[in-house]
Amino acid sequence: MYDFIFLQAGGQEAPAGAFPIQILFFIAILGVFYFFMIRPQQKKQKEERVFREQLKKGDKVVTIGGIHGKVTSMNETSAVIQVDDNTKIRFEKTALRPSATE
Repeated sequence: MYDFIFLQAGGQEAPAGAFPIQILFFIAILGVFYFFMIRPQQKKQKEERVFREQLKKGDKVVTIGGIHGKVTSMNETSAVIQVDDNTKIRFEKTALRPSATE
């Protein structure tokens, strides 16, 4: 009723120059991945670390939760942020980012 033809690839190999091209293509993909994904993330982490090290009293900051305030005091790992006239909240320094309205 139905005739099927099955073709079998036999004995065909990749061209001689295909392997080096594949390696170069793979290296190029890794390079693009590094420059567009890994390197910007490392740069951002470094900038945040420098910001936390240079943080001082009076700096305007934003928390990772979106709370805006001004640093009133700090110690090694945390800072007290004044968010209103009578409201002060203690945050870990890792939760603070520089304010864009500075």
